[in-house]
Amino acid sequence: MPIIATFFGILVRMWHDDHPPPHIHVSYQGFEALVEIRSGQILEGTLPKKAAAIVKEWCLKHQNALLDNWARAQRFEPLERIPGADLDD
Repeated sequence: MPIIATFFGILVRMWHDDHPPPHIHVSYQGFEALVEIRSGQILEGTLPKKAAAIVKEWCLKHQNALLDNWARAQRFEPLERIPGADLDD
């Protein structure tokens, strides 16, 4: 599964041809979660409270880029890296 972003020890991945709704796979220190792109809410799994808040804010800030990657993934095209929360201005 391609890694599309890393920040603060958080790995963000996206599968090609994954099931709806558009989401990302997030892992952090042994925790794993599916996070909906449009809302930043955890659909499945768990993350520590602080990590979940960081991922939600990052997800909403980069929503357009994430949805563009989701569309690419549905067409089995290469995915683009997205700047992490620790690299944003």
